[in-house]
Amino acid sequence: METSEDRFFRELGGACAEMRQAFARHVGMSSSRLQLLMRLWRNGETSHSDLRQALSLDGASVTRLIKEFEAEGMVGRRIDPADNRYTLASLTPAGERAATDLERSHQDYQVRLLDGISAHEREIVLSALERLRAAMAGIDPAGGPIVRPETGASK
Repeated sequence: METSEDRFFRELGGACAEMRQAFARHVGMSSSRLQLLMRLWRNGETSHSDLRQALSLDGASVTRLIKEFEAEGMVGRRIDPADNRYTLASLTPAGERAATDLERSHQDYQVRLLDGISAHEREIVLSALERLRAAMAGIDPAGGPIVRPETGASK
């Protein structure tokens, strides 16, 4: 039998995953391509290793995506001069333009998604998510008590 907690986390996780996938479909790009392009746009030149870790992709997938973007003229690669075992990737001017357009499209998409949800409702959700994240930070990995962030008291 599903508890209210089960439903809460199922709905929260499902909504986040569905929003990411829906936006990727909206712009006609795979989620992995979209995430990699935007990661390079936000962080600048990044090693394949860091991209693999940040995006939870295997090395072959990152290399394949980078090579695809490189063939499209959106990404350039070079050997890391500090450590020639690593390859660095960065956006070209064409990649920068594409990422800027995607960011603008994402902003418009978010506005459309939030249409009909009041500012008050948004604040309630944000407040709940902030408390949820604080509770996660307060859980001792060894199974200790959850420390309530607002009081410092254990539960």
